[in-house]
Amino acid sequence: MSPAEAGGAQAYRPGCVGDDGALVDVAEEIAADWAALGVRGSFLALHLDTGARLGFGIDEPVPLASVAKVPLALVVLDRIAAGELDAGHPVTLDPGRSSVGPTGFAAFRHPVTAAVGDLLLMMLSVSDNAAADALFDLVPAAEVDARLCAWGCDGIRMRHRMNHMYECAAGAAGDDFSLALELAVRDERAGRPTIETLEPAHANTGSARALVALLRRVWCDEIAVPEATAELRRLMGLQLFTHRLACELRTDTLRWSGKTGTFLHLRHEIGVVEAESGDRVAMAALTRADRRAGLAPDIELALGAAARDAFEALRR
Repeated sequence: MSPAEAGGAQAYRPGCVGDDGALVDVAEEIAADWAALGVRGSFLALHLDTGARLGFGIDEPVPLASVAKVPLALVVLDRIAAGELDAGHPVTLDPGRSSVGPTGFAAFRHPVTAAVGDLLLMMLSVSDNAAADALFDLVPAAEVDARLCAWGCDGIRMRHRMNHMYECAAGAAGDDFSLALELAVRDERAGRPTIETLEPAHANTGSARALVALLRRVWCDEIAVPEATAELRRLMGLQLFTHRLACELRTDTLRWSGKTGTFLHLRHEIGVVEAESGDRVAMAALTRADRRAGLAPDIELALGAAARDAFEALRR
């Protein structure tokens, strides 16, 4: 029995959008490829200059996992630009009180002191949860959420620090992360999350439409201030992970700037691909897998294929 048949994913048919029939066809093909792998999700690709788009499920709110670090970074950078925060301000992180995570300062065993600007680098380049939560200590989630609301970023909500995801998983499954993954997959099928931060009403959430709109405004300097958006573009260009949307967009003539998000059965990425030809396409892929697997290279490759197909369909 295939993953799609086992999890009922074949019955999942998100609404597709496209500016013409050919673009709708591409969106439908991507959605079908995901469904065959037992993947539910949302996808949107938007050409930043022509406005052409294609995708599916674009208004569904989804828990963001580490994709939430992008709006956090923008608000922190805006405060730095306004002189309300100092990028050189030192922050000490203590592993005994730090956030859970496999990368960056979250994996350190001894205290470390880093500047705010370097916390931003670690948060976006290697998705460091400890760096992110140190920034949340300086700019709380409620403040980030209020600033996004003031900027008109409808469809994105910020409610908690990164470590709250792990605290909620531990509350449901103890220290058994495999059990937490099993609960997430079971609850995905039932539509009743046991882990609070997988429930859109309680999680940091965003839709594909809202996240792509945020990227468009960042790349076009239409949000915050140019100093902040330019630095966010630079930092997103330093992300080290290239196994999702970027995996089939790595050439000498293309530049990818993105941010992944991973938690239990969630595998996400948002970003912008820029070509020497001048084409710029913003993308958001937000997925939930219907399988108990910590590693799923076939899903990662499907995200890369979606990005390649969307870019080729939208480029001028």
